[in-house]
Amino acid sequence: MSDSDHKGGRRAARAIAALRRGWPFRVEGAGGALDLLAVENARDDALVEFASHDVLLSGERAVTLKLTNQRVAAAPGPVRLTSAASTVAAALAIADPALDLAHPLKGPFRTIATGGDAAAAAAMTMARHAGLLPAFFVRDAFGEAETGCTDGDVATLLDPARLQIAARARLPVAASETAEIIAFRSPEEASDHVALVIGQRDGNPPVVRLHSECLTGDVLGSLKCDCGPQLHAALHAMADAPWGVLLYLRQEGRGIGLVNKLRAYALQDQGYDTVDANLRLGFPVEARDFAIAGRMLKLLNIPHIRLMTNNPEKVARLEKEGVEVVERLPLALPTNPHNEQYLATKRDRTGHQL
Repeated sequence: MSDSDHKGGRRAARAIAALRRGWPFRVEGAGGALDLLAVENARDDALVEFASHDVLLSGERAVTLKLTNQRVAAAPGPVRLTSAASTVAAALAIADPALDLAHPLKGPFRTIATGGDAAAAAAMTMARHAGLLPAFFVRDAFGEAETGCTDGDVATLLDPARLQIAARARLPVAASETAEIIAFRSPEEASDHVALVIGQRDGNPPVVRLHSECLTGDVLGSLKCDCGPQLHAALHAMADAPWGVLLYLRQEGRGIGLVNKLRAYALQDQGYDTVDANLRLGFPVEARDFAIAGRMLKLLNIPHIRLMTNNPEKVARLEKEGVEVVERLPLALPTNPHNEQYLATKRDRTGHQL
């Protein structure tokens, strides 16, 4: 790994730390540089540096607010609203869909050019990675910036090729007393991913399950999803096979983070399904990075797998990463009154199938 990659990763990591702490930071990219302040963590006294009161939103949130009928906002991607909010509370009313019912009348808003499309797109990626709402106070870059990075730095920080094996140990679990756990880590990146190898490796493709972290389902036993039962059913299925590998990916809430997932839950209580809840929050329907799983399998020297999933998209995404999926194994589990709609949405809107 080059020294420039290390420096770029450090710059992006510092910028994301500034974002989470409510500090201004700068992102540079082809087409221009932007100074940004995350709406969610901002304080009114910091807005003196953003006197234009412009707000940068994701393209998904712009669709919800019906801004894409304006020519400047018609193309997919982040949207900049000029003179949109002079206080944090006003900006939150625009950015946070949980406040839509309390503030149903918004605007009218006028959209202008972002001032740096690549920088704006990188900022949205950073917000998702930090688990924050994809909304910023924004101004064209001015003077010196204490913290800054480029869109390329962000791509470097999140590059799955930087992932390496960090540690491994024997870990007896309920499904198999001979399991081994292997941790994976990237430089400067906070989330560690793990693999659990069940059984004895042989020449056959293992049963593999990609399981995205779900605190509410895996740990707390939430009935709103089927994550916990899927996790344990997969482990027992691997124990019954010659061998298997669970890839536990730290991508809570389909990649939007725990807090945003709970916001999506609140929107579901208002009647939105999981797809529309994510879009109203300003995120893509699917924000996970399955290239991470491909890299983990490569490091484990596993080129051929039997993938346990109801999601054909996972098959396509892994094969794109050079992993041969020789068989897709469905995972059927009973529903309950709390997750019936959730599972129907996965079937009808995101293509899940048995």
